[in-house]
Amino acid sequence: MKILIVGGTGLIGGHAAIHLRSLGHEVTIAGRNPPPSSIPGLAQLEFVKGDFTAGDFSVDQLSKFDAVVFAAGSDVRHVPENTDASHHYLHVNGTLVPDFARLAKSAGVRHFIHIGSFYHHVAPELVDSLPYVRSRKLAADGLVALASSTFYPCSLETPIVVGTVPGMKIPFFDAYVRYAKGELPIPPSAPLGGTNFISAQSLSEAIAGALANGPSVSGKAILVGDENLTFAAYIEMFFKAVGKETQLPVLDEDHPLLPRASFFTVPKTVSYEPVKEEWELLGSYRRNDIRNAIAEIVEDLERQQG
Repeated sequence: MKILIVGGTGLIGGHAAIHLRSLGHEVTIAGRNPPPSSIPGLAQLEFVKGDFTAGDFSVDQLSKFDAVVFAAGSDVRHVPENTDASHHYLHVNGTLVPDFARLAKSAGVRHFIHIGSFYHHVAPELVDSLPYVRSRKLAADGLVALASSTFYPCSLETPIVVGTVPGMKIPFFDAYVRYAKGELPIPPSAPLGGTNFISAQSLSEAIAGALANGPSVSGKAILVGDENLTFAAYIEMFFKAVGKETQLPVLDEDHPLLPRASFFTVPKTVSYEPVKEEWELLGSYRRNDIRNAIAEIVEDLERQQG
């Protein structure tokens, strides 16, 4: 299958690109800037420079592909300076993402896998109060409404994704590792609550499953996930990965690495299991993979640092 991965230079899209290529697919990645040579798994792939928010992709370009994997949703990291964040989210996620899927459909693309968010599933009360959460729901709803006998859109609604692409610099995971090593001026602690996490490997396997079962997942927004963990247990995994057995104190206060402004369900606890039938449609992606993903993060950072 010829696959275009929009957002293919980031963690989720990049990991999916390498995984799908390993399965024999012909993969092209797209993004605003090409991947650096320090990420060999991505640097060897065909690259298309483009920004979907600027209308850089044409019907002619997209017509060359059987499938699009869309991993370029907008969050707090992508809001331009001097721009209203609420308007940005609603415009980019809520309007431009479904518009891009519509363009892909008109180009004859058969499969469209969108990487969405779990928030409107696990905390529907946030849809009205938080524009970001509302924008993610609008993206998924607009996308799946395009389903037809010749176009198979599916939104994979993801929790927090944990993992790495060899050679990629991911600042927030670097911060967790430095925190665990005692290199940050932050006392060891964890916030109240917890949530579901999924590894980048599990998500890549789910993407591959969605592509393999296009007609069966078409028109569906599927909640994916792996492990339900307290935030304390999650952070403690980083400590263990750097050789420290630590039981963190749990505090009812904001945490610099899990700020409530970015992790909208803190300090609540979110817990769920993927629907078995949907998990099977997505290729029965691996479970209980978070500890392994964190070990890979630590190992890759050590390689990068020499």
